[in-house]
Amino acid sequence: MTYKNKKPTSMEPNFLAILVASLSSFVVGSVWYNPKVFGTIWMRETGMTEEKAQKANMIKVFGLTFVFAFMLAFMMPTIVIHQVGALQLAGGNATDEAFIAYMKVHGEAFRTFKHGALHGLIASLFIILPTVGINALFEQRSFKYVAITAGYWAVVMTLMGAIVCGWK
Repeated sequence: MTYKNKKPTSMEPNFLAILVASLSSFVVGSVWYNPKVFGTIWMRETGMTEEKAQKANMIKVFGLTFVFAFMLAFMMPTIVIHQVGALQLAGGNATDEAFIAYMKVHGEAFRTFKHGALHGLIASLFIILPTVGINALFEQRSFKYVAITAGYWAVVMTLMGAIVCGWK
C-alpha cells in the first residue's frame, strides 16, 4: 500500500494473518507441551496427571484457547506494526494530514516478519512474563513452571508478531 495520493486506503486488519497467528499457538503448544519436550516437566510442576487431563472438556479447553489466542493475535497489530500506531495517533482517521505525511515518509518501513518477531518477543517479555511471574508467586509455583509457561508464550507471541507484521 503506497501513500502517494492525498486519500490513502484504510488500514484494515488482515484477518487471515490474525487467524493463522491464532492457530500458531496450537502448533507451538503441540510441540512445547509434548512429553519429549516440556510436557512431562509441566505436568509435574502443575500437579497435572494423565487421568485428570483425560477428564477435561476438550471442546471447552480448545475452544476457549482459540478465542483467547485470537484475542492476542487481534491486538498484535497495535503492538508490532508502527503504521497502526501512527493511525491510532491520528484518531483512526486515515485521511488525517499527519498520518498521510507519516506514511509518505515511512510507507511500509519495518513491515517485516523479522521486525514483527522482535516486537512480539519484547511484548512477551514485558507483558506475559510479569503476568505469569506474578501469578506464579501468589500460587507458589516453581521457577520451572514460570520458565515453561512464559517460554511458551514468548515463542507464540514472537511467531504471532512475525505473522501479523510481515503478512501484508
